[in-house]
Amino acid sequence: MLVQIYEVSSPEEARALGNLGVDHVGVLVGDGTFPREQSVQQAQRIFSAIPSSSVAVALLLSADVRFLEKAISELKPSIVHLGASTDLLTPAEVQQLRTRCGPLTVMRRIPVTGDASIAVAQSYDGTADWLLLDSHRPGDIQIGALGVTHNWDIDRKIVEAVRIPVVIAGGLGPDNVADAIRTVRPAGVDSKTRTDRDDGSHTKDLEKVRRFVAQAKSRPAR
Repeated sequence: MLVQIYEVSSPEEARALGNLGVDHVGVLVGDGTFPREQSVQQAQRIFSAIPSSSVAVALLLSADVRFLEKAISELKPSIVHLGASTDLLTPAEVQQLRTRCGPLTVMRRIPVTGDASIAVAQSYDGTADWLLLDSHRPGDIQIGALGVTHNWDIDRKIVEAVRIPVVIAGGLGPDNVADAIRTVRPAGVDSKTRTDRDDGSHTKDLEKVRRFVAQAKSRPAR
């Protein structure tokens, strides 16, 4: 079972997560439009500290294709994770990024709000290399980072409806990730809010991460 952890904010944190067995070490990258975004330069420093056993993932919340092209060109992450709302960044625009930026591994974040989310997920099948299913609040221009779960039965339907690997997110932590895996049977799991420290700093609680990794890795992937 693949494990992905967000939001890494320092080289030291990235190194520690890799050493705990986290497969995808994720950094929120941007120009400051969204809270806690790291600059491309800081993201490069964080990525340089990730152990070779792990993969660097750049989460970009912007829907500005020109900005995305620039950030991808400068950062060259192993995985480009696109988190803008799906009505602001369409499959055609994702394909445009792939054409203009050269070889890319793309993870597309999908809002899970109801059965209509299945068709949204399918629209990126063949355009994205990975899907990440996350909770969404109507009106938000980005998907996720709410710290709440959604309907895992819909996640399961999406896993069965697409051909590419699916990572599930949305309020997952050490105490519920096993139940989520059992219900959805995804390729991987993602955690941000519920593996943060409780002090509001948005830094990672390494003991929570250790427990999350242990729970996830004890379950088979799809």
